[in-house]
Amino acid sequence: MKSKFSLGQFNTRTTVAIGIGTAIFIVLFWFIKIPTPIPGVTFQAASALCAIFACLFGPVAGFLIGFIGHVLTDALSWGGVWWSWALANGLAGFIFGFTYKKTRVEEGIFKGKDILIFNVVQVIANILAWALIAPAGDVVIFKEVASVVFLQGISSAINNCISTGIFGTLLLVAYAATKTKKGSLSRKNG
Repeated sequence: MKSKFSLGQFNTRTTVAIGIGTAIFIVLFWFIKIPTPIPGVTFQAASALCAIFACLFGPVAGFLIGFIGHVLTDALSWGGVWWSWALANGLAGFIFGFTYKKTRVEEGIFKGKDILIFNVVQVIANILAWALIAPAGDVVIFKEVASVVFLQGISSAINNCISTGIFGTLLLVAYAATKTKKGSLSRKNG
């Protein structure tokens, strides 16, 4: 039985997608964010972008976009990298990539089952990355206060689930609508 899980293809298209995805991720991470009542936590669209690219290009592309995008944003913004959160962003991107080959977005279809698969995976990815990995990393690496960082992590997980669920789903529906559906072109005789 052929596996439906794939890490994605490594070709020029994927490499360019990683570069473009990382650049857009950085711009979104810098400029498109809404403050929340939790210090150090913002509502962002960058997670949704990472999920979209991971769905289209696979887990490795998702990991690289999330990880490199976060590392560069931290380095350029703060002069240092918050490694636990950068790793969590990469991990979320990798898990988002589990939707690669499991949805039909490249076939021009993204509805019902596809939307459900995408959103179940993105919720799992966001909870694992933000409510568990990032705060645990803060406690271990940076000796942060657990109650503070787990509150930040849970808040980030909720925000990213909402952002990815809304923006990611809408953008993938729109992207699928631009694709030519298989069998939609036919030759007219006569």
